[in-house]
Amino acid sequence: MELASLRIAGLRLFERLDLAFEPGWNLLVGANGAGKTTILEAAYLLSHGRSFRAGSRDALVREGEAGFSIYGEFSSVDMRRGLGIARQNGRVEARVSGNPTTLGDLMRHAAVLCFEPGSHDLLSGTSEGRRRFLDWGVFHVEHDFLTTWLRYQRALRQRNALLRQGASDAELEPWSLELGRSGEPLTAMRRRYFAALAVAAEPLLAELLPELGTPRLEFSAGHEAGQPLFDELIARQGRDRERGHSTRGPHRADWSLAFERALRREHLSRGQEKLAAFAMVMAQARCYEAGHGEAPVLCLDDIASEIDGEHLARVFDVASRSGAQILATATERSAVYDRVSTAVTMFHVEQGGVRRQS
Repeated sequence: MELASLRIAGLRLFERLDLAFEPGWNLLVGANGAGKTTILEAAYLLSHGRSFRAGSRDALVREGEAGFSIYGEFSSVDMRRGLGIARQNGRVEARVSGNPTTLGDLMRHAAVLCFEPGSHDLLSGTSEGRRRFLDWGVFHVEHDFLTTWLRYQRALRQRNALLRQGASDAELEPWSLELGRSGEPLTAMRRRYFAALAVAAEPLLAELLPELGTPRLEFSAGHEAGQPLFDELIARQGRDRERGHSTRGPHRADWSLAFERALRREHLSRGQEKLAAFAMVMAQARCYEAGHGEAPVLCLDDIASEIDGEHLARVFDVASRSGAQILATATERSAVYDRVSTAVTMFHVEQGGVRRQS
């Protein structure tokens, strides 16, 4: 998959911006704060419906504007599509080929993965971030995932509301049953995807972090394996009522990564966390390609930060071998880009504008 062009209006510091990208490497160079990351963020929004940066959606809007809009032309193995997302007066709208659609449908048509300075949180951050990472991959291989996930979330909200109200067992039972009926297939989908993700990730982790020994990836479903989720919810109903929320279920799922010589994530340096997170992102790219016959667009934001030269060379080798279209940012072009086997198209980013360099 390739992002052929990108049009931005009212997003952060950009009043308006039109860009055309090339296959292979596209390097955005400029000073800190010039807007390089915002360009990657725009591509990511078309694929995820949200930013990879913290903050509310209102923070995305340029000061003085009523909203923002992003339009991207994506080409894939079967067709070319125009995708759009806009936020106007607090409302988010999505379009595919000019037709209004849902965010879920928009996300099916664009695959953009991003590795950025905060990606180390994939290991050291909350379980919510790891679930979100996992679920993006599941969404693209399991056609029933979104419907099942929405059904589960509705049941979870209803059950939690009743728990806070001190509802009786009879009032809780239908929602416990619904939570079990939707939660078990949700867990099954996640297990299947995580098994494939682990197979893709292990050789990448060994290549990027050989000094840490054999990697080990483990998935935790958030409830007991081999026991009906409904039975577990009933058994814990008293405790759930005391706490005011459901303490077991797929909403508590998580996954972990350990190494032979680093048994806990606290044993990893920041640079090692970033390398491990990069391996997971690239493993997800490989899983997407295996299922769709094409690599997703890969965004690399300030990839050289906190990674030494030897490991950075390995990162560039892995990224180059992927065959993906890459949008990368840097404050300047470094010698490591000479390792890239294909041409590198360069753009100079200044406050509110971008100039392609010959």
